[in-house]
Amino acid sequence: MKINVEVECSPEEARRLMGLPDFTPVHEKYIATLTESMDGHVKPEMLEAVMRSWAPMGEAGMNFWRQLFDGSVKPKS
Repeated sequence: MKINVEVECSPEEARRLMGLPDFTPVHEKYIATLTESMDGHVKPEMLEAVMRSWAPMGEAGMNFWRQLFDGSVKPKS
């Protein structure tokens, strides 16, 4: 038996449906900081420090998420 479910919604509606947090303010702040950096007001080192603070586990964190998602996908039989 094969069942297809099609859901039509905006990205915002999908985020809310899945219970994911709204990172719009963080994204806007990041873009503003990046823009200031390009204008020469913020040093690139400061931007790098911000990025490192957002990903404290680095590659290990990415591997964790990859394994989590790979484990949730069941192979077709």
